[in-house]
Amino acid sequence: MAEQQPIIIKKIVKKSHAHHGGAWKLAYADFVTAMMAFFLLMWLLGATNEKTRKGIAEYFQDPYKASMIDKGQIATIDEIKPTEMDPQAEKIQAMKDLKQLEDLKEKIQEMINENPELSEFKEQIKLEITQEGLRIQIIDNKNMPMFKLASSETEPEIRVILRALAPDINKLPNRITINGHTDGRPYPPNRKGYSNWELSSDRANAARHELNIGGLEEGKVLRITGLAASVAYNPEDFNDPMNRRISIIVMNKKTEKAVLESAGNNSKDTDSISDQKVSDQATETVKDSVAPITATTPLEQSAASKVKPSTSTSETPAEQPK
Repeated sequence: MAEQQPIIIKKIVKKSHAHHGGAWKLAYADFVTAMMAFFLLMWLLGATNEKTRKGIAEYFQDPYKASMIDKGQIATIDEIKPTEMDPQAEKIQAMKDLKQLEDLKEKIQEMINENPELSEFKEQIKLEITQEGLRIQIIDNKNMPMFKLASSETEPEIRVILRALAPDINKLPNRITINGHTDGRPYPPNRKGYSNWELSSDRANAARHELNIGGLEEGKVLRITGLAASVAYNPEDFNDPMNRRISIIVMNKKTEKAVLESAGNNSKDTDSISDQKVSDQATETVKDSVAPITATTPLEQSAASKVKPSTSTSETPAEQPK
């Protein structure tokens, strides 16, 4: 009888895996976040210029740099004095100044276009944003001068312009400087001790007077300067009537601070127009700036020697209409 083979029974016992936790999920999430940040960085490097990248870097280094904490309260940029500002805050102040001056420029341009009394002079009113602020130039025309010939007496046209500009300029806290200019013809020697320097200073002061009548506060005027023919509007022709002009500069804070420092003002607060000491200094500056200057510059002499006498645009009293 054949031997029976043994019956082998296999039992498979299923064992549950040990709990391994979710650490891998955190690692994967960190990896995905890092990759997203990497690709965002690559995109920024390719889509921005050097100036923008520098600004982003400065923000991440110190995002709160534009604010200052004083006695538990956060001070905004409007409350920070210029002398206390760090470079970042100064940039913010400069941007704020620029925005205000651009708005003023647009408002004046709109007023010129809409006001019938001013629209006829729109070719003689030049508006320009410069490093100093908003420059408003009122330029002579051969057929429409702004002052009596060889005199600081204003014509009706410039009175209308200045008195119309005054209210809008006065709304800003910015202070202004007024420059007077003449053409290249030297003032005739029939008046001793008087030249284009005195004439340009007197015209600038006359413009200040008209602005005050129009509503500009006296303390807003920081400086009055007579430049004679030293800064020509048309340097190719020093006798061009356009060189006879008044420049009103609505200064930004940086320029205002520089002017005060150059005048010897060590005050830390340059913003308060109502401060009596600042107002007094502005008045003294006005008085000092219109003091007689009797020297004649080489520029006047060279310009005068190159130009033939003209009977239509001369500043000389001898050719003034009776």
